[in-house]
Amino acid sequence: MTRIAHTDLDVFPLALGGNVFGWTADRDESFRILDAFHAGGGNFIDTADSYSAWVAGNSGGESERIIGAWLADRKPDGVTVATKVSQHPQFTGLAAANVRAAAEASLERLGVESIDLYYAHFDDAETPLEETVTAFGQLVSDGLVRYTAVSNYSADRIREWVRIARDLGVAAPVAIQTHYNLVHREIEDDIVPVAEELGLGLVPYFSLAKGFLTGKYRSTEAEGEASPRAAAAAQYATPQGLQILEVLERIGAAHDVSIAAAALAWLRAKPTVIAPIASASKLSQVPDLLDGGRVELTADEVAELDAVSEWTPTDM
Repeated sequence: MTRIAHTDLDVFPLALGGNVFGWTADRDESFRILDAFHAGGGNFIDTADSYSAWVAGNSGGESERIIGAWLADRKPDGVTVATKVSQHPQFTGLAAANVRAAAEASLERLGVESIDLYYAHFDDAETPLEETVTAFGQLVSDGLVRYTAVSNYSADRIREWVRIARDLGVAAPVAIQTHYNLVHREIEDDIVPVAEELGLGLVPYFSLAKGFLTGKYRSTEAEGEASPRAAAAAQYATPQGLQILEVLERIGAAHDVSIAAAALAWLRAKPTVIAPIASASKLSQVPDLLDGGRVELTADEVAELDAVSEWTPTDM
């Protein structure tokens, strides 16, 4: 387990992404995935109030409701649930009243008394940051939220949030959720230094580059597949991207784990990373995620992956 700094949260070092629940995984398959993840030692679940409003017939909150139903039915011990605010169709932005209403709605859907980790999903330039910081701090003071965090914020805005929180004497963020993986390392120039400076943990999303780092997509021809993420993943299938897969495959084989597990292990070895987020649409994908939270790469293996991935394939 990994302790999130400034908290009493001990989490498995791989967070199960809930974005697929109610989208590419229906309720029954979601339950099976959650059961297998928890049975394998996983206790960290990531979702958002907006998942999955983009699906025809959905309105947002579907993932939280499925997770809440699973929590109520299974009553698992020691599970940490993270969710987010600002993108739900009925609760957009980070004005104080909206943050409060959205948090109460998430609590209802999840069926919990308090949210373990609550993220500002995206920055809101229309709302004064002090208003948002105060609203998040009030949620903690009132017991609706245990710890706060930020997602998709710039380095400067993260610093400003923390400064305001300290000046106001309210809860400051403990974690940063950001896009980070072997084919997207730009945050090492700005977000990682901020995390190190402020003692915040990183929880990377798109940890498997929309599926590319599973090794499934090795040609741009994958763009014709039916998977919702196939076309996006296939864009990484450049000569450099394929070279990364070759190294991952060799390193994974040395540890008797998959390409995906090796890619997740590389992320876990990076400074300030608490737990990469990865989702499973099928029960069969869960073992690779659990392996990714356990396997330890050698320093030489991490260095080799660092070297082969020192490039940016495209601006996505």
